[in-house]
Formats: sequence, C-alpha cells, structure tokens
Amino acid sequence: MHEMSSTSTSTQPPMGTPSMAQRPWTDWLFALAVVATGVWGFTSFGNAMDVYEKGILAVAIPSLVGLGWFWRPLRLLMILSGLATWGAAALYMRATDDYGADLAKADQVFWLKYFLSSQSAILWMSVLFFMSTIFYWIGVITRSDTGARLGARIAWAGVFMALTGTLVRWFESHQIGPDIGHIPVSNLYEVFVLFSWLTTIFWLYYEDRFERLGQSLGSLGAFVMLVVSAAVGFLLWYALVRGASEIQPLVPALQSWWMKIHVPANFVGYGTFALSAMVALAYLLKTAEKAALWKGLVGLPVAFIALPLLGFALFGDLSADNMAAVSKAGRMVGGLVVFFSLVIMAKDWINERTPAPEVADDVMYKAIAVGFAFFTIATILGAFWAAEAWGGYWSWDPKETWALIVWLNYAAWLHMRLMKGLRGTFAAWWALVGLVVTTFAFLGVNMFLSGLHSYGQL
Repeated sequence: MHEMSSTSTSTQPPMGTPSMAQRPWTDWLFALAVVATGVWGFTSFGNAMDVYEKGILAVAIPSLVGLGWFWRPLRLLMILSGLATWGAAALYMRATDDYGADLAKADQVFWLKYFLSSQSAILWMSVLFFMSTIFYWIGVITRSDTGARLGARIAWAGVFMALTGTLVRWFESHQIGPDIGHIPVSNLYEVFVLFSWLTTIFWLYYEDRFERLGQSLGSLGAFVMLVVSAAVGFLLWYALVRGASEIQPLVPALQSWWMKIHVPANFVGYGTFALSAMVALAYLLKTAEKAALWKGLVGLPVAFIALPLLGFALFGDLSADNMAAVSKAGRMVGGLVVFFSLVIMAKDWINERTPAPEVADDVMYKAIAVGFAFFTIATILGAFWAAEAWGGYWSWDPKETWALIVWLNYAAWLHMRLMKGLRGTFAAWWALVGLVVTTFAFLGVNMFLSGLHSYGQL
C-alpha cells in the first residue's frame, strides 16, 4: 500500500494549464472584469485607504485573476459574491437621503432583512452548511452518489452566502464610523465564519480535483462538513451568548494592517489541518481495528480537558473561571465521544462510501502541506505584527507558544512523510492528534489561559 500511495496520482493526466496565448476569451474577460473592479475601487475609495491597503488591493487584483484561471468555479463565486455585496451596499445607500448608509434599514428593507445584510447572509450560510452535511450523510446512509452531489452543491451555496456576509459586514463596519471599519476577522464570531467557508472551499477544490483525476472521493465530504457544522454551531452559540454578531470597535493592538493578512493566512492553516484530520478519521475507519478505534477516538477528546485539568491541579490554579472553562470543554468532549462511538459502530456501513485508503492518504498529505505553508507564513507575519504592537518579535505568550507547538507538530509530520516515507495508520493517527493540538491552540488557550492574544474569551 505504501508504494500505491506514493504513486497513486502520478499515472493520471495532469490538469492542463494553457499558455497565455492559448487561453480562451472567457479567461481574458474575467481578468478584465477583475481589473476594472480594482480600478473602480482605487478611484472610489482610494482617499480612505492608507498605503498598505492600497498595496494589498494592488496585489489582490492579479491574485484573484490567477485563482480564477487556476480553478474556474471560483470565477462564478467571485462574480456573484461581488454583485450581491454591491447590491447590499446599494440598498443601504438608497435607503437614506444623507451621505452614507443607514444600517437600521437592515431590519426594514426586504432584501437586506432576509438575505443580504451580514447577519442574514451568515445565518443562511449556517443553514446551508448544516443542510450540506445532512445530504452528504444521506449519501452515506443510502449508499448513493446523489447525496454527495447535492451536498457539494449546497456547500457551494453556503460558501457564496458566507463570502457575501463577510464582505457586507466589512462594508457595514465602515458605515458605523471611520475608526470602526475593519476586515471582519477580529473576534471569534468573525473568524469562525472565516474558518467555515475556507475549510469548505478547500474541500470542494480537492473533491473537484480528484474527480478530474478519476479518483472519486465518495462521501468523504460527510466527514469534512461535520467539522464545518461544528464550527457553525459554535458561532451561533457564541453569537447568542456573547452577542458577538454585533460589530465592535477594534482594541488598539488589532488596529493594524497586519491583521488583514496574518489572520486569513492563519485560518487557511487551521481549516486545512481540520480537513486533513477528518480525512484521517475516515482513513482509520477503513484500516484500523475496532478495539484501537475505541481506545484512540475516545481517548483523544478526553485528553483535551484532562491535560489542562492536571495542570491546574499541579499548579494550584483551580479557580472558578478555570473550572467553568473545564465544564464547557467537558460538554464539547461529551458530544465528541458520542459522535465517535456512533461512527465506530457504523464503521462497516460508512466504509462502503469512502475512497480507497491510498486516495484518502493523498488528500490528507496535500491538505497538511498547504496548511503548513500558510501557517508558516502566518507565524512569520505574526512576529512582525508583535514587534509593531508590543515591541518584540516573540514573547512566549500562551497563544504564541501553542502556535509554535502546532507548527512543530506538522513540520515533524511532513518531515517524516517526505524523508522517511511515513504513511498508513500511524500517519492518520498523528494527523488526528494534530487536530486536538490545533483545537487547543485555537480555542483551548482562550478557555484555559490568558495573555496578550486574549481577544475572544469564552
């Protein structure tokens, strides 16, 4: 099997990349539309941008063209999301006779209230991602490809609503006041939206790419969309409990252009690491014995709260706040234990709808490789941001420390893969453990620890 996994895609014809002269007129029309939109942005809003924002926009134009040429389904997503955002902005602007937008009209104008305001669009995203997960699992239960196809289409609709909601929220923040406007990646609510649609779009890319290579991924999306649905469930809970759906001014440390590039790069890493872990779970169901699955899959979530609880007991930090965090984590772990128990019991049924182990192994590797590259970039950018905000590149803040642990974990995984040919069950368990480590870095630090990065307390 090791030999198969290392050569499983080498015999397939590569996805063709036409030269500049061979590109169809639709490619150039798309490029012209992106450039025209960028020029319009410069002329319309250039006075409100600083030099860094202008630089980001200048880099974004060829980047978006390149993405649209690389993977054509992104073109329609970009065009539709842009048009929907423009439509929402026009409705806001038309709703008042004064300069600027009247955001109160979000509850009065039909299209804003039910579809295009940021909160409405994000709620639609949530519903569509839940529905996508359900249809993927219907495909598993009925042993049919129809469920997976419907799940993928609904996932695309969810990404569209998520991207529209994100862009409209960005517009809304600037209408509140010149010092309020910011890219919506500043708190847990906003980054969970980012995580949800980034993870989904990467999954849709891999699903399409492997399909073109003649390697169907079956209902593997049922596993990936589960982690997306979990993220959506959390952000809905967080919005209700914390009122986090309201746009808030940035704290001083976040008032930096570094946030615009550091946070998205970070969450490409988080999203692809989560994707790889869910693929690893499907791989283990396919290859591991039930006894090993019971021990490992039940033990992993328990370790999530056992380790910090042990630390609190050893260092005498059993405060009421920390025990409340342990209680919250315990409820999360309880849900995971129930889920893992169900999938282990349905192991044989599920395995009929998942791809061959070597195909899942290849998806897992590609996702980790992409995530590691972006996470490395994000860590470097974070160091520059820290130097600007706090006067030092590294302070061993809990978030920084755990980010380093995450980086070292996946660096070691890739080293063993590339240098020692790591494959199989051990690699899958390692990728799954990586999700526990990443989750603690993402959420556990906010729950159990405090520091300079405590912007989203639970």
